[in-house]
Amino acid sequence: MSRRLWTYLIVGIGALVVLANTLYIVDQREQAIVLRFGDPVRVVNAPDAPGAGLNAKIPFWENVIKFDRRNLALESQQEEIITADQQRLVVDAFVRYRISDPLAFYRTLRDERTATDRIERLVNSSLRQVLGSAPQTEIISGGRGRLMQLARNDVARRAEASRFGIQVIDVRIRRADFPAGNQEAVFRRMQTSRQQEAARIRAEGEQQKREIIAQADREVTITLAQARELGETTRGEGDAQRTRIFAQSFGRDPSFAAFWRSMQAYEASLAQGDTTMVLSPDSAFFRYFERGPSGSR
Repeated sequence: MSRRLWTYLIVGIGALVVLANTLYIVDQREQAIVLRFGDPVRVVNAPDAPGAGLNAKIPFWENVIKFDRRNLALESQQEEIITADQQRLVVDAFVRYRISDPLAFYRTLRDERTATDRIERLVNSSLRQVLGSAPQTEIISGGRGRLMQLARNDVARRAEASRFGIQVIDVRIRRADFPAGNQEAVFRRMQTSRQQEAARIRAEGEQQKREIIAQADREVTITLAQARELGETTRGEGDAQRTRIFAQSFGRDPSFAAFWRSMQAYEASLAQGDTTMVLSPDSAFFRYFERGPSGSR
């Protein structure tokens, strides 16, 4: 191989090295800071300065640091928090953020690992302050959404004051549990409370049942009394009408009325079976059994 060919080969390799240290690619999901001897000189593909794709820098004088442009998730360590009603809770939270100012992020935090540590401490401090001012029931169930909004606003304000160069998107509690030592006592207390609530509901149901039965019995008594009253009234009217009809009939023929009453008396007395009656033959009771015109009794 001739010396000229070696020269071309060395020049080509040097050109490739220079070109590799000059050109760089920034993905659309990334943002980059160009450093010149450790000092940032420009930002590539920042949220307010697009520039994804192929870019160039001064070889050997400048180097590139890349950061993620997407939303980032950070899961904080479990922390024990004392609530406003002096209850202990173990809280597990997470935060979502994005790097909105790469220069400020690089100057204050340098890299994402340092950012994770600083943001986690900031989130834990904010949660202690916000959740420490609320009772246990509000944290577990009722007002968690409002508390999370307060925590997000507080974390965003602290991050802005610290010039972290990030935008806090959301702060959420994944889990809020009692410490392991308190869970059994809390469960027993909850079980006792539920048993008392069940006993109260059963007592109220029993009372309502008795009231319903008493009301039904009262309505039955009133209905039967009204029915008896109506029946007695109707029977009385019927008896009065019958008596009136009999009176009118007897008034038209008194002899027939006497005969009719005697027949009723005979029927009542003779229907008694074994009853023995001792009467005189010429008693008025037997006047209709006397010998008639034909000579027979």
